[in-house]
Amino acid sequence: MKNNLVSVIVPVYNGEKYVATCLENLLNQTYNNLEIIVVDDGSTDKSAELAARYPVRIISHEHNKGLSAARNTGIDNATGDFIHFMDVDDLLNTDFYKKMVEAIVVTDADIACSSVIHEQARYKTQLFHKRKVYTSTKDKLTATYVGKWGYVWRYLYRLDFLRKHNMRFEVGRFIEDLSFSLPSLYMANKIVTVPGAEYLYVFAENSILNKPDPEHQARLKADAKHAKNHILNFARKHGFKIPGVNTGVCRYGLRKAWVLLFRNNITKFSETKQ
Repeated sequence: MKNNLVSVIVPVYNGEKYVATCLENLLNQTYNNLEIIVVDDGSTDKSAELAARYPVRIISHEHNKGLSAARNTGIDNATGDFIHFMDVDDLLNTDFYKKMVEAIVVTDADIACSSVIHEQARYKTQLFHKRKVYTSTKDKLTATYVGKWGYVWRYLYRLDFLRKHNMRFEVGRFIEDLSFSLPSLYMANKIVTVPGAEYLYVFAENSILNKPDPEHQARLKADAKHAKNHILNFARKHGFKIPGVNTGVCRYGLRKAWVLLFRNNITKFSETKQ
């Protein structure tokens, strides 16, 4: 298999607490043909200084522009065959890129989808045990429940696929993943689910989604509504329904209940969480 280059985009805004752990996690991957691009989004702490100690490429925004703008900068500057968006406060198991690249190359898919281990909300954890390829819109959206979990970081994309469709993150909004992930899965020729590739979503108290400030939470709520309306409008335009949102809601609810009741050890992630 060709040793394809993977561009890993790591946006950072005042993330000095996490930078070293994140970059060491990436550099310890069993797949090492990585172009790690740290987008310093106007940090006022030592994030960029710490990142500079590692063999990574650093692109700096003069002022804080937000996560979407940082990811768009990553797309514009990536040179790899594939691209992955990594959050600085999360972790990957050590075979993540090895498994993801192998699957996307062998199946000739536009997108590979990893397992997710959600540290806080167990029902949002999803572990794949078989490599499967999906081509129909219904199957792609049901396999990933992208309409409910828009997390862009669980996907490895062909970079030329994103550029062909001019995929961009909406600047100035939170919950920006959803409006990016669902249309991209819809347009993909096929997606492949990848067993053995695990992304650990770490609960961080001061992350964008978890800041307790009432004004911030109100904005999050408004942007979540905006994102939902965006994907519903997209689905209506293209003539499909979204599993877990406006079809298959009972099935999604039963899955959630089953996970909460019976999967007590679902957040185990021994390879990287120490």
